Amino acid sequence: MKHNKKWKAAIIAICLLSVTVLGLGIYAAAANAKAEKYKLQISNNYQHAFDELVTAVGEMDSALQKSIYAVSPALSGAVCTEIFGKAMTAQMSLGVLPFSTYELEQTAGFISRVGDYAFALSRAAAAGESLGDEQRENLKALAESSALLRDNMKNLQRDMMDGVLTMDELYKSEKRIDAAEESLPSTIGESMRLIEQEFPELPSLIYDGPFSNHLSDKSPALLENTEEIDENKGREVAAHFLQMPKTKVFPVWESDGELPCYVYQTELSGGETQTVAVTKQGGQVLSMLSSDFSGGENLEIEDALGVADEFLLSRGYRNMEKSYYMLQDGILTANYAYTQGDVTCYPDLIKLSVDMGSGEICGFEALGYISSHKEREIAEAQVSLEEASAAVPEELQVESNRLAVIPNPGGEEVLCYEFVCVNEEEQRYIIYVDAISGEQEKILILLEDENGSLTL
Repeated sequence: MKHNKKWKAAIIAICLLSVTVLGLGIYAAAANAKAEKYKLQISNNYQHAFDELVTAVGEMDSALQKSIYAVSPALSGAVCTEIFGKAMTAQMSLGVLPFSTYELEQTAGFISRVGDYAFALSRAAAAGESLGDEQRENLKALAESSALLRDNMKNLQRDMMDGVLTMDELYKSEKRIDAAEESLPSTIGESMRLIEQEFPELPSLIYDGPFSNHLSDKSPALLENTEEIDENKGREVAAHFLQMPKTKVFPVWESDGELPCYVYQTELSGGETQTVAVTKQGGQVLSMLSSDFSGGENLEIEDALGVADEFLLSRGYRNMEKSYYMLQDGILTANYAYTQGDVTCYPDLIKLSVDMGSGEICGFEALGYISSHKEREIAEAQVSLEEASAAVPEELQVESNRLAVIPNPGGEEVLCYEFVCVNEEEQRYIIYVDAISGEQEKILILLEDENGSLTL
């Protein structure tokens, strides 16, 4: 009898254990399915952004081809405005993609230069100036480079459509770390870097814009009077930034663009990666990108901004103030600008991305900060706040004001009063008034919703 009871108890225990295991299996399967759904959604968003990039580059190329033959100031102005618009669209699409600054340095720089040069020419055309021989030669050279970029992008898009290359593979290493060699073999990301290598030498563009050659030749302010580091020191910097042992951080390649960098990679659990670029001069972290996106939204926006605040402080970035942020596809991207006294210095910009599901920092970019950061000798304002407010149209109501340093179209810094205003339709604008001359310097449209804010 006791024997039978023992068997019954054993059977019941086995049944309960089976149910538990089955339940855990179902839960794990559901969790995996949800994770795969998020990954698929993110991959589809990246695919859509890449398709938009290819389209925008193609349309930018078409407009460049037309600009060569535009004779009248009115038509050349219209075509150059079209070039600028397509370049801005390409830049926005490029910003969504999971590619790092160093992977597409030439591409991003080329698109920015095309857009800014076209904008400068459109302003000249608005003043009645026709295109000269030098401008036409510049546009012709840019059109040739644009055609090459267009063809390369379309080839890459065709490879993805044919299944030769997937969007996942564009930001995730196909091969694993060889610990013995302490380096990574070639990854699928080289498909993008091949595009970079084919860029021809561009013409010297001397004009009133931030990508003019006489400005891009300036050395980054933060790196002045600093020494060049070796690969081993850069590895230490990357490991400290990621807060993990140096033995888990491996060199991947070297970038020798306008801001030469050592690039390192580490592998997370599950095969995801973190990639960090460290400048050869000065040993500053330029960017970090993680391929691990949860796709969830467990954090409130304020909590995610708190994570970003703490991250910057823990990495030694002081006096950084949040300006604008945007939430998209479970990723919160926030812009931080340096503050000196009571003046916000917008050129000293750092961008941080927070995974709203895991609460981890998944993106970091400090190009603006490295290029511009320094302790400034800020001049005293020559016009008072009251005098500067006279430059704000009467139909706008001022909600807030402060002093700020902003770059002008020529890349020079201007001390301004920043006025955040609203009209009767509750549309917000930001008007910058030169604190020396009292004239309007810049006007931005401020777009806001529950997902954040951005400026146009």
